[in-house]
Amino acid sequence: MGTRKRPASGGTETPGADASQDAAPGTPLISLSSGPGQGPGPGIPLLPTADRPAPERADAARNRRKILDAAARIVAEVGPGAVTMNQVAHASGIGVGTVYRRFGDVAQLLWALLDDRERQFQEAYMSGPPPLGPGAPADERLRAFLDALVDRVIEQRELLLAAQAAAPSARYTSGAYLAMHTHVTLLISRLRPEANSALLGHLLLAPFSPSLMHHLSVERNLSADELKAGLDALLTLGN
Repeated sequence: MGTRKRPASGGTETPGADASQDAAPGTPLISLSSGPGQGPGPGIPLLPTADRPAPERADAARNRRKILDAAARIVAEVGPGAVTMNQVAHASGIGVGTVYRRFGDVAQLLWALLDDRERQFQEAYMSGPPPLGPGAPADERLRAFLDALVDRVIEQRELLLAAQAAAPSARYTSGAYLAMHTHVTLLISRLRPEANSALLGHLLLAPFSPSLMHHLSVERNLSADELKAGLDALLTLGN
């Protein structure tokens, strides 16, 4: 798929160079529970989307952000299995009763955290600055996406691994995976119009299985840079 060129941040817009204008700013993003989207074209559906969350009061939105940020810090420090609602309340400075009312229990809080991080990632690759977002050639966008996905999966490794253990096959029918697969499929279709882009999209995302990434990054002690270099090599094997 071309010789490796590390994309530079903040690339300029090149007319006709975008692989896809995935989403304009403000387009609703999917949630982890979303189903597949339907759309026109031969095997290239529209990006799955979900309705916007109900508007929150400013103070409620600030509290939600504090709670999720505190939960993320605790997960990074001790792992998802050690998170308690009391810990999160103390770390966020929000009353424990409010934390329970907003999220119910630890499991729901962790899923909300995973969904929140997924929405941030989607916003970056669907409508953020190039090369990850629209405005760069398809090959640069694809490589930037895979690099960013390595960072995301490593950062959220424990949460993603717990989700995979709870429902091993749910990854492939979740809204998050469907959106990533559609995005990758669109980029590949620009690079290789003759190829089965949907199949190649699944194969390119296969290495990001949480269990494999855990094995490579923890048990084999490979760094994010080594994983990105491996993906680069994989992309250029056929050249």
